[in-house]
Amino acid sequence: MIRVELPQHLRTLARVGKEVELEVAGPPTLRAVLDVLEERYPMLRGAIRDHVTKQRRPFLRFFACAQDLSLDSPDNPLPDEVASGKEPLLVIGAIAGG
Repeated sequence: MIRVELPQHLRTLARVGKEVELEVAGPPTLRAVLDVLEERYPMLRGAIRDHVTKQRRPFLRFFACAQDLSLDSPDNPLPDEVASGKEPLLVIGAIAGG
């Protein structure tokens, strides 16, 4: 079971609490987790990744085990701690301004 923590705006959109648990078949990769997340919560389609390209939205970042996974290949395996459910995958809304 993969645990995913979502930022407030995505929690509101999906009508869920701070954390969701997902069953991911096959190797646990960021792409696999996001595919399951968007399948289970269709209202999140397009909010995390572009509909067509499946690229991460600019103001969202992905973290696991104190590592920024945002620029890594979405097909890289997630850390063992995340795959085992010990640690969550964090989806963070980035802040910009000046």
